[in-house]
Amino acid sequence: QDAATSYPNVTFVSMTGDTAATSGLANFKNAFNATYESRYVSGVVGGLKLKELIDNGTLTKEKMPDAFVGDDIKVGYVGAYPYAEVVSGYTAFYLGVKSIVSNVVMDVTYTNSWYDPTAEGEAANSLVSDGCIIISQHADSTGAPSACEQLLNSGKTVYCVGYNVDMLSVAPTAALTSAQNDWSVYYTYAFGCIVKGEDIKTDWAAGYDQGAVMISALGKSCAEGTDAKVKEVEAALKDGSLNVFDCST
Repeated sequence: QDAATSYPNVTFVSMTGDTAATSGLANFKNAFNATYESRYVSGVVGGLKLKELIDNGTLTKEKMPDAFVGDDIKVGYVGAYPYAEVVSGYTAFYLGVKSIVSNVVMDVTYTNSWYDPTAEGEAANSLVSDGCIIISQHADSTGAPSACEQLLNSGKTVYCVGYNVDMLSVAPTAALTSAQNDWSVYYTYAFGCIVKGEDIKTDWAAGYDQGAVMISALGKSCAEGTDAKVKEVEAALKDGSLNVFDCST
């Protein structure tokens, strides 16, 4: 904001920022994709895997008592910071899982860093040791998926959902998918405004309706029928018939 004040003829855009509207500065903008939508879809992918483990008898109270709190099944989330972007994301992921398996609870562990492979790996290990079956993340490294792959290879039942990066290179068996962004949608919009001499929106966000979010390729461990279900949910998000935060739940 200091820079925007000092250089009034320059437009400053804070990606994932949240104070432009209250700054009083016409040349300060915020932009972020509606990543919570792709997190919801990735939650659906995780929920389908969880359902498969239940249906095939792998996940039962008798075999895996630590995976349950009462009748609810544990999933885990490696968060970066207790910040609105992270909270909305893990809430959307949880709702996606819950749309498939209703009896789930989620533990969130914060690393207090956007990128710390060691801390993210340790957080995933801790969540799995507490009984979590599916691990997702709002952190930018391969730490958590790598840890999940090692645990799976050692005999633990655990699968993971990543963020930004396709995690199949580091977790070819454990990784199910990742929530992702396509920033070219915003760049095209912003530079188009400049070319046309129009003002860039103070707060910009776009999701599946504009192709700004998606999930990465589905891993080989995904449950049967995942691809078809993903297409169904994505279509509903695109046409507006599904709203992640509709408050009905």
